[in-house]
Amino acid sequence: MTTRNTPTTGPGDVDPAVRAELDRLRDSIDNIDAAVVHMLAERFKATQQVGHLKARHQLPAADPAREARQIERLRSLAENAKLDPAFAEKFLNFIIAEVIRHHERIAEDAVQESAPSVS
Repeated sequence: MTTRNTPTTGPGDVDPAVRAELDRLRDSIDNIDAAVVHMLAERFKATQQVGHLKARHQLPAADPAREARQIERLRSLAENAKLDPAFAEKFLNFIIAEVIRHHERIAEDAVQESAPSVS
């Protein structure tokens, strides 16, 4: 008895041309993933600097108006790039939450550093 959607060949039986194309595409994906990680690292370096500036001037960690503008901007960029805007918004919200968490920690550290020590 044969089940529908069951492959007729095992993973080792893939046509070499198909395997080569799959490997090429996966190499491209791996390169893009590496670039995304590096870009995120650069972004977080910049947001850390923003966090220190905000802490020095007692500014709030979150900026809801800027966040809303950024979400709208990213949704528009996503639409133009043929990427699901809802996905782009979720992704940016995840990043924003992490940035705010970092800014709060930086602010807490700044307060502790400026508090007089008791001996």
